Amino acid sequence: MSTQPSDTAPATLPNAGNPARKTALLAITAAVILGAAAYGAYWALVLNHFETTDNAYVQGSVVQITPQVGGTVLAIGADETDYVKAGQPLVKLDPADAEVALEQAQAQLAQTVREVRTLFANNETLKAQVAQREADLARAKDDLDRRTALVATGAVGREEFNHADTLLAGARSALVAAKEQLAANQTLTDNTTVEQHPNVQRAAARVREAYLALKRIELPAPVDGYVAKRNVQLGQRVQPGQALMTMVALDQVWVDANFKEGQIKKLRIGQPATLVADVYGKKAEYHGTVAGLGAGTGSAFALLPAQNATGNWIKIVQRVPVRITLNPEEVRAHPLRVGLSMEAEVDVGNTDGKMLADAPRAGAVAQTAVFDQLNWTADGIVQRIVAANIGGRVTRVEVEK
Repeated sequence: MSTQPSDTAPATLPNAGNPARKTALLAITAAVILGAAAYGAYWALVLNHFETTDNAYVQGSVVQITPQVGGTVLAIGADETDYVKAGQPLVKLDPADAEVALEQAQAQLAQTVREVRTLFANNETLKAQVAQREADLARAKDDLDRRTALVATGAVGREEFNHADTLLAGARSALVAAKEQLAANQTLTDNTTVEQHPNVQRAAARVREAYLALKRIELPAPVDGYVAKRNVQLGQRVQPGQALMTMVALDQVWVDANFKEGQIKKLRIGQPATLVADVYGKKAEYHGTVAGLGAGTGSAFALLPAQNATGNWIKIVQRVPVRITLNPEEVRAHPLRVGLSMEAEVDVGNTDGKMLADAPRAGAVAQTAVFDQLNWTADGIVQRIVAANIGGRVTRVEVEK
């Protein structure tokens, strides 16, 4: 019996695998695991200690130049983009009406001082009248006493006695009237002097008011800064409170960084911050400090707040403004403009600080001494007028109008 050959070939044994491919896959897997571990360590040690946002903008004090009195514009001392110093005249109004008002107030003060001097002088006159009436009363009483003794003997008639009695009554009435006049005049002068008399003080206040109105026709710059916008023209009739110019003090700027509500958990007052401005890029880096966190989200104070109680509500991540003060030296080296975009990074590694201020500010946020001189200059004019009309001597340096 013969053996039949098989129609099928024997099956091929499976490939034992490519060792090089296995090694490559293991290497890639190990690299990914090491990379993830390295990033996790970097995030835990570095990135976790910082909060960043590119929703940050430069802010500053925008000063509106507005007149306190109305008038016609005669001169404009600065234009847009100009740098101005504190006290530099920016706009001048027509002074004619204010000068006339000041002259009237000065004349009224001088007249009032003389009238008050007359009140004090009348006291002495009325005292002399009281003394005279007392003498008349004493004489009338003596005359009546003498006639009383003689009327019983018939040496003096009843008619003459009645006449002496009438004179005595008239002298008493005249004395009472003189004392009342003296008392009435003394009520206008008691416990005061000519300089401190209410009438003089009222007239002096009008002089100060008129002087301030005259000085306010010239609008000075309250701070050092740049003119950002000019809205006034020559010959324009302006009213009190009308915005004529807008100034910005670029040496007193800060940054409002708007962090998401989930980022403010670790933000604290006093934490250091690093900022970069889009205008300069990475070559200019600013360093600052968190000065405070906003008391509400930006949308809460919008002109048209979101109506979240409506049925068409969609949750939107809110942002909270965080104020960051800048290093003045860095700002001088690389000047900023109000409204420029910034990128802010805050180091939140130290959370010992406070999220909100719990004590009032110790001093003024901003202050100017540009207008201080006006008050004591007006006082000098008042003292000069008062001294000239009471025969005294000026005790303060007189300043020209």
